[in-house]
Amino acid sequence: MAEKKDITVRATKREGRGKNDARRARREGLVPVTIYGGEGGSVSALAPLRDLAAILRSDTGRNTIFSLDIENVGANEVMFHDRQIDPIRGRLIHADFRRLVAGEKIEVTVPLHLIGEPVGVREEQGFLEQIVREIDIRCDPRDIPEAINVDVSNLGVHDVLHVSDIATDERIEILASADTVIATVGIVQEEVAATPVTEGETPSEPEVIGKGKKDDEDAEPEKGKKE
Repeated sequence: MAEKKDITVRATKREGRGKNDARRARREGLVPVTIYGGEGGSVSALAPLRDLAAILRSDTGRNTIFSLDIENVGANEVMFHDRQIDPIRGRLIHADFRRLVAGEKIEVTVPLHLIGEPVGVREEQGFLEQIVREIDIRCDPRDIPEAINVDVSNLGVHDVLHVSDIATDERIEILASADTVIATVGIVQEEVAATPVTEGETPSEPEVIGKGKKDDEDAEPEKGKKE
């Protein structure tokens, strides 16, 4: 479960606005962030890129609970809600944080891990195909799992695993439709080998259906039609 990390990110309130101000902050190693939700209005701040990047690289990643301490504003327990990544440099350039409130459930996305080797793979030469790799859930922030593990060892060839087959803690509500397909075990179809042609034997031409053959190939075309 997502326990609060002993992490405090210190930030300053963002006074400036606009793209130029944001670029200047990023050159200084800071990321524009917005905190909202819970008690109090939204607050714009600037936080160190190195601290936020370290949180995103941790085991709990974007679901990490940490303290954001904004100078002259105060500290709040927060989590990542959304983030914007530079597509070229792969660097965080903006983030939205959700302010956490005791007793309030939130919606998050967590990885879905398949555990075990399906019997259809082990004994029937099938292959496991995972359709869904992340799933949306609702729960208390401190009950967020690092991942939801699903046992697929009993799946045979052509068996299908649905969201309704997931066994979860009663504290966690899965938001995906119950009939959503998570995984299935398929089988590799063998290609039908072409019939070999015996030496000296002329392969037969396929029969053409629905198109007649002119008796006289040299006959003149009908009037009004081009060759």
